[in-house]
Amino acid sequence: MGKKASAIELSKEDKEYLELQTRARTIQAQTVTRARILLLRADAVSIDDIADKVGLNRCSVMLCLKKFKTGGVENALFDAPGRGRNAEITDEEKAWIINIACQKPVDFGYAAETWTYVKLTDHIHKTAETAGYMRLSTIHKSTVNTILDEADIKPHKITYYCENRDPDFDVKMHNVLLVYKQLQLQFDEDGILVTSDGNPLHVLSYDEKPGIQAISTTSDDLMPDENHSTISRDYEYKRLGTLSLLAAIDLQTGEAIPLVREKHSSQEYIEFLQLLDSKYPKGDKIRIVLDNLRVHTSEARRKYLATVPGRFEFVFTPKHGSWLNMVEGFFSKMTRQMLQGIRVKSKEELVNRINKYFLEINEEPVVFHWKYNLDDIDVSEEIIVDTLPLKSRVN
Repeated sequence: MGKKASAIELSKEDKEYLELQTRARTIQAQTVTRARILLLRADAVSIDDIADKVGLNRCSVMLCLKKFKTGGVENALFDAPGRGRNAEITDEEKAWIINIACQKPVDFGYAAETWTYVKLTDHIHKTAETAGYMRLSTIHKSTVNTILDEADIKPHKITYYCENRDPDFDVKMHNVLLVYKQLQLQFDEDGILVTSDGNPLHVLSYDEKPGIQAISTTSDDLMPDENHSTISRDYEYKRLGTLSLLAAIDLQTGEAIPLVREKHSSQEYIEFLQLLDSKYPKGDKIRIVLDNLRVHTSEARRKYLATVPGRFEFVFTPKHGSWLNMVEGFFSKMTRQMLQGIRVKSKEELVNRINKYFLEINEEPVVFHWKYNLDDIDVSEEIIVDTLPLKSRVN
């Protein structure tokens, strides 16, 4: 009886792969033998006993184990090129593997949405012979991984994109940028707004920020002291509900205009328009850059606009073009400066603190300017606006 030594470590996938090799009928006998050597050694069988079981001498067994130690399973199973190893995987075989990886598992009847390398390799083992690629029925997971890496295919990952579903995206984007270009001409070299004669026009960027959470702590915060560098806060908290912020920034003065309500339906939006109507001098025109949500074009809103004819005009951003609306930058700034980590004792406190933030901002308003290239925009073009008249009824 030979001396028993410590076992080699094999992963579950490696064991399954080696067992598959021992059952395969289409590979070289020496590969089957080497797979048996590794499986036996994983069970802590001695070298001498392994040699007896597989019908090899001790040196051959030790050589196989040495190759495993230096290069892993495949290095132990196969000889280097030129020494009897199977031919390299052909481009056609690689293309077949890549083609499978570029489809979803669900397309082959599985439940999963994306491949794991184990699942993909298992599918290759099951289907290779039928597809005419007999040799791939015993391919190792690491080889599949290498083939996909070389092709820069990562079937286990998902990256997201935004499909352009607005056929007029470019036209609408150009129109919004034209608004910003014409605004630039209203400021002198020092950034001072130059008041124009004629019909005054106020330009605003508007949007809603729904779902602002009112959250209270269950214990008081502990402020920094000589032993603690940060505010300490209990992990537990209580949700008190949410609020919606309707807001616009005046793109000529920098003033931020808020309206905080429980929700943001057509009713609240009309209330915001009424707020603007009372704020700016009668007879002045109010131009608003905003997205084309249903509440912004509802019949109720059209009925309100009919009561203030010529007062408002609207420039709509394209679908999935919220980044063109400069109030979004203001909302990001507000989140960083005020909303992040906020805790309140009631929704009323949250309303008051939001309004207080706007008062603080408006003490020293900052005019928002479009920061990106507008050189290709011809300011002599006419801006396309919508006044949203009442829809005519068909009898």
